[in-house]
Amino acid sequence: MNHRRADGSSVPVRYTAIGLDDHGTVLAIGHDLQVIATLQQQLVRAQQSMEREYARLRHSETRYRLLFQISAESVLIADAVSRRIIDANPAAAETIGVPVNKLVGRDLEDLFEAADREPMRQMLAEVRYTGRATPVSGTLSAAGRSRLIAASLFRHENTSQFLIRLMLPSEHLGLGPAAGAVRSPALDIVAGLPDSFVVTDPDRRILTVNQAFLDLIQAASEHQVRGEPLERWIGRTGVDFNVLIANLREYGSIRNFGTIVRGEYGTTEEIDLSAVSALEGEEPCYGFVLRPITRRTAVEPEAEHGLPQSVEQLTELVGRVPMREIVRDTTEIIERLCVEAALRKTGDNRASASQLLGLSRQSLYAKLRRYGLGDDSDDSE
Repeated sequence: MNHRRADGSSVPVRYTAIGLDDHGTVLAIGHDLQVIATLQQQLVRAQQSMEREYARLRHSETRYRLLFQISAESVLIADAVSRRIIDANPAAAETIGVPVNKLVGRDLEDLFEAADREPMRQMLAEVRYTGRATPVSGTLSAAGRSRLIAASLFRHENTSQFLIRLMLPSEHLGLGPAAGAVRSPALDIVAGLPDSFVVTDPDRRILTVNQAFLDLIQAASEHQVRGEPLERWIGRTGVDFNVLIANLREYGSIRNFGTIVRGEYGTTEEIDLSAVSALEGEEPCYGFVLRPITRRTAVEPEAEHGLPQSVEQLTELVGRVPMREIVRDTTEIIERLCVEAALRKTGDNRASASQLLGLSRQSLYAKLRRYGLGDDSDDSE
C-alpha cells in the first residue's frame, strides 16, 4: 500500500501485521519500498529505451534491404581484408551471370578475367588507404561483359567493407582520387579510445583523429577527413561552432558542450563535446572529445512535481506579473527540486544531503521548514 507524506507525495510501503493479544491489538511494521519502486521504474524506462532503439534499427535494416534489392544498379558488398563477397543484389547477379547464393563467399577477384585482377587489386588498395579511387575496367569471366568497377569503403560492426558498383562506361561519373593531404603523426595513446578524439590546427582543420571519430561521422579513413574543417561535421549552424571556439579561446577548455554531429550520409546525432586549447606549444592545436548522448540509456527518475507544467504556468504570467516575481517563483521551484533530489540520493540523511548541496545544516533545515518537507530535526550521520 502507499503511505502519504506530509508534503502530499506518496511512498510505497509493505506492512507486516502481528497480533499482540486477544483484544485485537495489532503491531504493524512497515518496510519502505521507495528504493525498489524507483529501481523498477528505471528498469521499465531502460527497457522502453532499448525497444525504441531496436525498432529504429529494424526500420533502418528494412529500408536498406528494400533499396538494395530493387536497385537497378549492380552492387556487391565485400570484406575489405579477404575481399570475399558478403552480399549481392539481384541486379549484380544478373550482370555477373551467377545466382546470388553462389556469389556469397566467393573471392571478388574470381569474377574477372586474370588480366584485370591486378588493376582491380591496386584500386581496392587505394580505396582502403584514401577512401576513394578512380574506377577501373574489368571483364566478367562468367558473362563476358565489360564493366567499370567502382569501390567505396565503409565501416560496419568494427570491420571495413567495400561497396562495389559494376557500371557501364556511360554511367561513370568521374570519381577521382582524393586530394592529397599532409600526413601528421598518429596519436597512438588515444587510437583505441571508445570516445571520438580529434586534433585540429588553430584554423580548426583536422590534423588527426581516432577510429571512433571515423565511425561516428561514417568516414572510411583518416585520409578522407585530414585537412577538412571540423565544422563540416560538428554544430547545428555556423554560429553554434563559432560560440564553441570563442569559449575555448577565452577559457582554454570547455566541458559537455551540447551540439550535434552530422554523418557523411545525412545522419545526425546529439553529442557532448569537451575541448582543450594548446596554442602555446611548438605545434599549436585544439583537442576535442565527442561523446554521443543517445548511447546513454535515460534511466534517471522523472520529476515528481510537474516541473514542465510549473514552467508553463510561470511563462503565462509574463505581462501580468513583474519579472522579478516570476524569477523568484522559478528559483523556489528549482531549489525545492534540488533539496528533494539530495534527500532521495542520501536516503533522507540530512547531514549527507547538506554536504551534497553545499549548504550548512541550519540552511538545509530552514529550507525543509520553508517547503514543508518533513520535520527539521537533526539525524545521525
